[in-house]
Amino acid sequence: MASQSRIAAEVGARVLAGGGNAVDAAVATGFALAAVEPWNSGLGGFGFMLVYSAKKGRVSVVDFGPVSPRGLDPAAYPLIGSGATTRDLFTWPAVKDDRNVHGPLSFAVPGHPDGLGLALEQFGALKLGDVLKPAIELAEQGIAADWFLTLKVATNAKELARYPTTRDIWLPGGHPPVTAPGVPLERLKLKGLADVLKHLAKTGRRDFYEGDIAAAVVRDVKAMGGVLDAEDLRGYRARIVEPLLADYHGAKFALAPGLTAGPSMLRALNGLRGMRFRRNGPHADAFLAYADVLRQAYAERLATMGETADRRDPSTTTHFNVVDRHGNMVAHTQTLLSVFGSKVVLPSTGILMNNGIMWFDPRPGLPNSLAPGRRPLTNMCPVIALRRGKPWFAIGASGGRKILPAVLQISSFLVDHGLSLEDAFHEPRIDASEAEYVALDPRLSASVHKTLAAKFSTRLNELVVYPTNYACPSAVLRDRRENFGIADVMSPWSGAVAEGDE
Repeated sequence: MASQSRIAAEVGARVLAGGGNAVDAAVATGFALAAVEPWNSGLGGFGFMLVYSAKKGRVSVVDFGPVSPRGLDPAAYPLIGSGATTRDLFTWPAVKDDRNVHGPLSFAVPGHPDGLGLALEQFGALKLGDVLKPAIELAEQGIAADWFLTLKVATNAKELARYPTTRDIWLPGGHPPVTAPGVPLERLKLKGLADVLKHLAKTGRRDFYEGDIAAAVVRDVKAMGGVLDAEDLRGYRARIVEPLLADYHGAKFALAPGLTAGPSMLRALNGLRGMRFRRNGPHADAFLAYADVLRQAYAERLATMGETADRRDPSTTTHFNVVDRHGNMVAHTQTLLSVFGSKVVLPSTGILMNNGIMWFDPRPGLPNSLAPGRRPLTNMCPVIALRRGKPWFAIGASGGRKILPAVLQISSFLVDHGLSLEDAFHEPRIDASEAEYVALDPRLSASVHKTLAAKFSTRLNELVVYPTNYACPSAVLRDRRENFGIADVMSPWSGAVAEGDE
């Protein structure tokens, strides 16, 4: 079990040790993250889960992606002109009051409870109430106010202060929470979260969409001036769809389809398929090939699928992977989009809502333009790779546009260069998701720097904790009957946990 949050990974490992399968562990982890890494994902968000079923011998995709409210009016998001752009993840032309970035008009319909519940029903062995118990316990305990939490809150304090319930929880006394030196870590209680989880455990996933929780959500949204309504929630359905499949150098990749980074990953793999790299790599020839295919994939993506650039701190999603003793495997990505999503905590339920409307281009007449009842283009890229018909590795990342370059390169390190999982994660990478330049980790060899600089404008970007310059990947790998896992080496809360290790 490998996750950006070791605490959440420990939840999954305990479920595995107790007899649950990989999907049971994934669902328990997905809900636990709402309590221990709440700024990245939770009940108010969405995502995609890839599941390899050992019994069926195939991969399925659980799509619980975002959908815009049916009452959304594009005219309610007028551009302010003057060349101004948004001050968050994407460089869209700025909208009046940033209402597509934060606040009640930025909400897309949340898919998280329905998606995780559907995955459990179709592929799990446990009941929803059982897998929710660890998340409830963590929510009742409260989140520890360590240095990383203080950093996350402090860097978003101005936006968090906009909304009363959010401010009361995350800025106690008007300031970011800080634990004094030499004392036990203070605990921050996420008001309402434990009660909502308990209610879901009793009533089931659809209560979020058709029951008491839905009614409370709609009341709060209406009082705030939002347009997400009861019909939006009642009409939302997570769905199980077929993956995209790509044969690549002896491996078969299963990718999320549709408005994800899966189609762009497929294009990049196709671009690399005819290449054979120098032995004992990766060397400069490999990184030049990665830069070429990634730039081509992004050029096609921007022209036909409608996404724009992402130049700010992208660590706003979470990804984890699970493999169990039977060979079942999960790659799971979930998000609120921005850090702390819309910055709005609903007062009646304590649900931190997404700002999924920001995925849409506010300019009319384009492939990804704002529209009611529509799915936007996202960057999520969970992957499961098979070898000789058996699951080999599951991988994904958080990091906005930087997700695809990270997943592609690490996958190639494993497939093309025969690196171990540990060595693949410690290998320096490039990022070629920007149109203007290719970013290089300074630890790459002088040969790589020289080769790429001869063809592209390049920039040195350090691998640091903050900001996340090269995405935040994690993976699990199965070699015969032995399982391995690893999480991002620069993420301070991440961890890989085996049964019995927690």
